[in-house]
Amino acid sequence: MARSFEFHARTVSALTFLSRITGLARDAAMSRVFGVGVVTDAFSFAFMVPNLFRRLFGEGALTSSFLPVYAQVQDRDPAVGKALARMVLSRVAVFLAAVCILGEFILWIFWPTSGQESAILSARMVGILLPYMPLICLVALMGAVLQVHDRFGPTAAAPIILNLMIVLTSVGLAPSVMRRFGFAVIDPTKHIMVVAVSVLVAGILQWAWSAWSLRNLDIRSGVICPESRAKFVQVIRQAVPMALGLGVLQVNTFVDGIIASYPTLIGPTIFGVAFPLQEGSMASMAFAQRLYEFPLGVFGISVATAIFPQLSREAKDLVAFRISMARALRLVMFIGFPASIGLMLLRVPLTATVFQGDSFSSEDTERVANILMAFAPAIWAYSANQLLTRAFYARGEPMTPVLVAVSMVALNFLLNITLIWTPLKTAGLALSTAFCAILQMIILQRLLARRVGPMITGDVRRSWWQTFFASIFMGAVLAGVMMFTPTNSSWLVTFCVLLGLVGLGGGAFFVCAKILRMPELRWALGKQ
Repeated sequence: MARSFEFHARTVSALTFLSRITGLARDAAMSRVFGVGVVTDAFSFAFMVPNLFRRLFGEGALTSSFLPVYAQVQDRDPAVGKALARMVLSRVAVFLAAVCILGEFILWIFWPTSGQESAILSARMVGILLPYMPLICLVALMGAVLQVHDRFGPTAAAPIILNLMIVLTSVGLAPSVMRRFGFAVIDPTKHIMVVAVSVLVAGILQWAWSAWSLRNLDIRSGVICPESRAKFVQVIRQAVPMALGLGVLQVNTFVDGIIASYPTLIGPTIFGVAFPLQEGSMASMAFAQRLYEFPLGVFGISVATAIFPQLSREAKDLVAFRISMARALRLVMFIGFPASIGLMLLRVPLTATVFQGDSFSSEDTERVANILMAFAPAIWAYSANQLLTRAFYARGEPMTPVLVAVSMVALNFLLNITLIWTPLKTAGLALSTAFCAILQMIILQRLLARRVGPMITGDVRRSWWQTFFASIFMGAVLAGVMMFTPTNSSWLVTFCVLLGLVGLGGGAFFVCAKILRMPELRWALGKQ
């Protein structure tokens, strides 16, 4: 069974890697076209709204409550499983559509007054992007159905559609069309509105792609019965508390975004005092998030996603459950800790390579790199939290991570409003998120161990120490070589330096892991 989740993790990782590469291309295009300022602040804030719903309800609560119930029902009675999937998809679609309409109505009531141009731009884009929310949430739910049937590819590949659409409208289609209609100088506010519309179009295509992937499962043939209704009620009852438990990182990120967007949405002062953050803070933080989410999405979340159906089946077998969790925790740390070290050391050349050029200056690079430095130390904790929270949900205990999550959101907010007044400024928001993630990981691990028994055995501790040693060795090699690498060079030179450093760091870690005979190296490749 262990090989099963690692094999699927490799599949998800490969497709997620491709989607993250296209995601970096998307942000690289937007950074060069729009830079860091009011326009990118407005788009980043508007895009954050549907993404919050996607992560809380699509990939988060609804998926996490639905998947284990569906897996168990599907194994026992496929006809009831089809009926349950049909009920969840159809009724959730109606609910999300209603939420979208309500959101548009609230936005219309609180529409900014004339003179608040940046706030009006943000409101317009929120209005355009709200319909993307039900589409992408349904894509995530359809992905949960596919995962139970061991089909992880379609959902992992869906973000590629969105990324390519944004790249196309940022640097290709939109500028050409606007010039054809007589815009000699392209207005950034009009251009960014076209990009926002492209996101909605991409959502429709993603939904169609996922629906097409479901066609062979024939869930429409499921006949609704009392058991499927009871299971549907169980899914919905579990979803509400799960929203906070699994989505604490997203809630913290959303809180960070609101604070960072304050200069754009409200103005430069608060209660007559100059606000410590400046315009562009939201965009800078969004760009930094994209960089730290790369290893998190490719590896950390992929492991948690792939193992979730297995944990759901092993929930009654504590020995098998502990073995799977211990192995997953070793793998998460094996990937996450060197990723943290690497991002901290390579933050400047990485930011410059991906984002710098045209409207994105070297000063913007330093600004984003500083924020990335604060996010990066907790890559391993972000990944472990995804795994640990899903472990509680697989056992049918959603309230435990909820209570931890609520306390972390409160702590994060207090740290946010404190640290932004220090010299850290926007980086303080990132540092707060990282600290809360590490604390959350420690608390969740200890609470889970009380229920299922110790998971961090001698083998796990030994593995973690070996990973720590290999990561420090990798960091020392990188730091030594970086003393002799050129700075403030052309994009091509910076790219080649970054490529060489990544290869060198990965090679150093690989060699050290080989010398230490760490089995995690084979597991990461989907082998026994």
